[in-house]
Amino acid sequence: MEATVRKNFVFEKNIALHLEELAKETQQSMTSLVQEMIEERYKEIKIKKRLKAFNRLKGSATGLFTDKSIQSIKENREL
Repeated sequence: MEATVRKNFVFEKNIALHLEELAKETQQSMTSLVQEMIEERYKEIKIKKRLKAFNRLKGSATGLFTDKSIQSIKENREL
């Protein structure tokens, strides 16, 4: 079992009411709901970061040494 950490949050009244309502509807504790929501959001952010990093790398190997692509070099070389 993972170690737990106690955190205290201050919510606006309507947000606290929504959390209580969701907990009743889903028959989950408010703690488990908040944990679930944080994990979902964290995964979304992590995926966006990975995609952003991938897009920065995408195409970085083409024309690395020249302004020509590998395909154009292959097409123009003498056999």
